[in-house]
Amino acid sequence: MRIEVRLAGSGGQGLITAGIILAEAAGLHEGKNVVQTQSYGPEARGGASKAEVVIADGPIHYPKAQRLDILLAMTQEACDRYFHDLQHEGALLVDADLVPTPPSSSALSVPIVRKVREELGRELFANIAALGVLAGATGVVGLPALEAAVLARVPAGTEEPNRKALELGFGLGRDAAANPRESEPYEADE
Repeated sequence: MRIEVRLAGSGGQGLITAGIILAEAAGLHEGKNVVQTQSYGPEARGGASKAEVVIADGPIHYPKAQRLDILLAMTQEACDRYFHDLQHEGALLVDADLVPTPPSSSALSVPIVRKVREELGRELFANIAALGVLAGATGVVGLPALEAAVLARVPAGTEEPNRKALELGFGLGRDAAANPRESEPYEADE
């Protein structure tokens, strides 16, 4: 088994950290072989950003993702740029508000940032909620492993809101996967 995951968006969204946490969940807490790589634009915030995680039961002979099994896109630009790397049967997960026109009707469109803002009062924890969505929708790692990795990585004093964001995202992802036709379409603000 080899699973290739890419988390893509813009700098400042916390996707590099999310990729590291995903790799730690799979490697340290589930005992799988893992390679994590990352790249980002020269801008501190707003530039392109991506993290890749390759998870395997056996040796990983090539560390880069080539044919994605899972793409989580947190901006329209990232979705448009990386969608072509997704395998035909791969899972495309997008933020419903930040990716208004997914390139596939099979995309799971989840209002990640909006739900985090509504439930937790600020967008700061959206990257952790996005990890929850990814795990809930795909089962690539279990919730206990992901929670352990999140709690080991986040700053002291932020454990509880990060735990809530993870659980919120996991539920959203699980629900979206169970009812893909009901995943939220984009609606413009009035």
